[in-house]
Amino acid sequence: MAAIEKRVRDGARAQPVAYRIVDADAHVNPPPTFWSDYLPERLRPLAPRLESAADADYVVFEGKRKKLNFLNDQAGRKGQDFKMEGRLSDRSGGGWLPVERLADMDRDGMDAAVLFGGGPLGTMNLDLYIESYRAYNRWLADFCSHDRRRLCGVAYIPLRDVDEAIAMMREAREQGFTAVNIPAFPQATEAMKTTGSTGAPGAMAAQAAALTGDPNGARQFNQPEFDRFWAAAIDLDMTLTIHLGARMARFGDAEKFLPDLLMTKFAMAEPIAIMIFGGVFMRFPRLRFVSVESGVGWFAFAANYMDRTWEKQRYWTKSPLAELPSFYMDQNVYGSFIHDRIGVELRKAPGAKNIMWSSDYPHSETTFPDSAQVIERDFAGVPADERREIICERARRLYKVGE
Repeated sequence: MAAIEKRVRDGARAQPVAYRIVDADAHVNPPPTFWSDYLPERLRPLAPRLESAADADYVVFEGKRKKLNFLNDQAGRKGQDFKMEGRLSDRSGGGWLPVERLADMDRDGMDAAVLFGGGPLGTMNLDLYIESYRAYNRWLADFCSHDRRRLCGVAYIPLRDVDEAIAMMREAREQGFTAVNIPAFPQATEAMKTTGSTGAPGAMAAQAAALTGDPNGARQFNQPEFDRFWAAAIDLDMTLTIHLGARMARFGDAEKFLPDLLMTKFAMAEPIAIMIFGGVFMRFPRLRFVSVESGVGWFAFAANYMDRTWEKQRYWTKSPLAELPSFYMDQNVYGSFIHDRIGVELRKAPGAKNIMWSSDYPHSETTFPDSAQVIERDFAGVPADERREIICERARRLYKVGE
């Protein structure tokens, strides 16, 4: 695939957008052939390549040959028609072609979308591993350049070394990104060696590990070594996101997938609680921290539970907090949801105020192409100004959409 051509914003793309819906969590699915265009030249001979066979397209990389995976590309298919593997030509073009993506957004009524996805490559070559983050970020910057008023990408960075992470976050800011996604827990110093098993198949294991980090490791985000990273995020005016990384679903395992999917949502409470009880948000009150795709109905329970337990347990634990945990939820923590009527109903409860709607396009949970109906159903009875805040304005401000 040739590198995505950068477009000059003229004509229609120079006109301001009247934002009505900003999708707070949508995805891109670049084809495996993009690596050979975006990796540094010295590493391009190591890039994955695509081979066509009679039954499917195959990704060939580091001695392994696997069918092209469709797990996260189900937009427009009914549940009974989900396709798990196949050819690149069968994939939704909206996942990697900006013109088709904007057409799908128009079809679904999305004025802008915050875009997630991301590397890295699943390799034990640490140089290739780190550079694959940068390659993905370059690809995403080019994708969004087609129309930056409507396409707002989130860069991906590792967090195994604080200096490295700060440098890569600064690079992302210089590329025009306003947010970076980090793992839910710090990565091991050697990022490919983690004590936690993602349980994901090989095609997704690297990305799963990058989203999770090392949950069982000795390093945690409340520790002083990471304070320089939080300070840098504030200085660079960057929003930080974690994306279903606290617990990964065992994709492709029909017996375990549905229970796992539920737990991917609730497990996001752990990294949030570590940040709150560890005093990170007290020390860095301007830090913006987003729990993406986690749902938000549990926010109110989590905040209330943390408040009540903190009131009793704060003495012997020598808690440093100056305010109730729910205070820091409202001050620093945001969350996105797909279909969560309970979360909408609890939008005024302590700790549950910073919520944002999303379509999850083109993943299997996506509301596409019926997002308008889903919004009408889940926001029935919600005043227009409160609805607009959740489906548009909060995400627009948080990610600086169109700026």
